[in-house]
Amino acid sequence: MTRVLSRWVVEDTGSKNGTFLNGQPVQRAVLQDGDVIESGHTFFLYRHDLPADMKDAADASSAERSPEVVGLATLSPELATQFNALTEVARSAVSVLIQGETGTGKEVVARAVHSISRRTGPFVAINCGAIPDALVESELFGFRKGAFSGATQDRVGLIRSADRGTLFLDEIGDLHLASQAKFLRVLQERQVVPLGATRPVNVDIRVCAATHRALDSLVGKSFREDLLARIGGFKLVLPPLRERREDLGLLLAALVSRIAPGSLDKVSFRRKAAQALMAYSWPLNIRELEKCLETALVLARGEPIDTAHLPEPLQGPRVPARQSSAENLADREKLLALLDEHRGNLSAIARDLGKDRVQVRRWLKHHRLDPALFRKR
Repeated sequence: MTRVLSRWVVEDTGSKNGTFLNGQPVQRAVLQDGDVIESGHTFFLYRHDLPADMKDAADASSAERSPEVVGLATLSPELATQFNALTEVARSAVSVLIQGETGTGKEVVARAVHSISRRTGPFVAINCGAIPDALVESELFGFRKGAFSGATQDRVGLIRSADRGTLFLDEIGDLHLASQAKFLRVLQERQVVPLGATRPVNVDIRVCAATHRALDSLVGKSFREDLLARIGGFKLVLPPLRERREDLGLLLAALVSRIAPGSLDKVSFRRKAAQALMAYSWPLNIRELEKCLETALVLARGEPIDTAHLPEPLQGPRVPARQSSAENLADREKLLALLDEHRGNLSAIARDLGKDRVQVRRWLKHHRLDPALFRKR
């Protein structure tokens, strides 16, 4: 890899295995953020303009992480900064709000917070969207014997079950407004009043909440501002898996260790399968990756995982059909020369080629060339 003005270029200088960029063989290519470089049996993800200092760079391996923080392993400097801050917060009583798309690992992070906190009580998860309004008080606050028909014995409720532990409020954005008001006093006073009781009962809980919704935009509509203030002591936003592909290896190792304990050193992937895993967009995030891996491990029966063991969406071609390597490289080099000559001016390039600007844009997209990089010189 060499730096050419404001760009980084990868070049194959005659290797036996060849160099691949996003699954396609290349001899020389200008890199763009998110490009996947394959050399031998190793994949590299290129990131451009990361807000990080080289002195802060570090290798990371899920095998070297303690079980309590395995969910906080990352090679992303930005996410690592957030995880480091979360680790400090976890040792306090500050509430934590975890936001992110469905399947990004919000509960895994919440469990890591609980483990780091060293609280002696249990971790109790509540799916806020799954509790009917009519049962909120009895399910959460508990009840006394005889409080209503069918209450044949005392029940402590989910909140008091988390005493001296962590209460995880999953999908709190789906909680109805009426139920939000009932939650507010619990979070403010750390007290609950069971149905049928006349006196509040103190409860010692650490609160973690999670949602796939943007709660700030729901304030004043379907979410209470005062409740958001109670749960949002420290906010963490988990990026979708497609935006943290540099962590795919760490996540795969952690998932294998959980799905098939003791088999991590026996699991391997064929080259095409690894390419498919890196190229896929993972719309359902880590949850989809876990299900994919579970199935692949069963189908592989101890052999290296191949594309045939992966779900159908990952088996198809990840990139459109290409020209021959020589033709593709020649066209790319020609475009590079024109971008250099015209400093990224698409109109000038189109006039030079006698083509429409739209066609030039298609070619640039096909070759993963960004004209903006040539305008900055």
